[in-house]
Amino acid sequence: MRHGIVILPQQSWPDARRLWQQAEELGFDHAWTYDHLSWMSLSNERWMATIPTLTAAATATSTIRLGTFVTSPNFRHPVPFAKDLATLDDISGGRFLLGVGSGAGGTSFDAHVLGTPELTPLQRHERFTEFVRDLDVLLRHETPGSGGISFTGDWFTANRARMVGEPAQSPRMPFVVAADGPKGLKLVAELGDGWVTLGRPAAETPDEWWRGVAELSTRLDDALARADRESSSLDRYLSLDVSPQFSFESIGVWEDAVGRAGELGFTDVVAHWPRAEGIYAGSEEVLIEAASRFSR
Repeated sequence: MRHGIVILPQQSWPDARRLWQQAEELGFDHAWTYDHLSWMSLSNERWMATIPTLTAAATATSTIRLGTFVTSPNFRHPVPFAKDLATLDDISGGRFLLGVGSGAGGTSFDAHVLGTPELTPLQRHERFTEFVRDLDVLLRHETPGSGGISFTGDWFTANRARMVGEPAQSPRMPFVVAADGPKGLKLVAELGDGWVTLGRPAAETPDEWWRGVAELSTRLDDALARADRESSSLDRYLSLDVSPQFSFESIGVWEDAVGRAGELGFTDVVAHWPRAEGIYAGSEEVLIEAASRFSR
């Protein structure tokens, strides 16, 4: 089992740097931050930009993998975003993981801040599919002498876009795709190097949430079988803290969550760095104790 940690982009960099470096020192395999313009109950609090934060984290660390958890097309165009990602991957020495999802709808600040009309679920999926496929092309970079990359879709257009050169990872950085519905899971099976799920966010009890996670994992198995793809060819990431029980509430809660994730075939678990209050409130001492156990 590999272990990841989400560090919300809320601190000034001197404080944030300590967390990113500590995540590496503690032995986490990957560290992530959210890619939002603002987020839910924290919308009135400090919230830093994603790419500069991850770039700074890349220069402050040397081995831990870094990623977005997750990015969406709500306020991103694939061409400038691919340029940012490729540069970030180069700076990190090929340590970047692209977590990508369709983006929330009517309740999402990101979905409306640029004046975009509310989209139907089908429209969000179609935009997401186009976004991921465009990034897949762009991040492999243009063939020398081709004059750039061009495409015209229903949502995004590129006219001889130029990238930054040879990719830092071959054939491109890994895509960790967040999806739970049939169409999204089909895209995971087609282009994903990894799959991430939140389970059922509306679950009222931990047991109900875990039943939802098991159901979604089975759906992924079915999607991979239909695509004639081996289950072992895809890494599976579980975001633990969508459960009604925060994973770092205690060592017992954390150990139980990791064990149950392993039984369901997940290769990676992702938790959140404890905050002083509010969502993800907890003690860093529990996180440090947990890290001492998985890094032995």
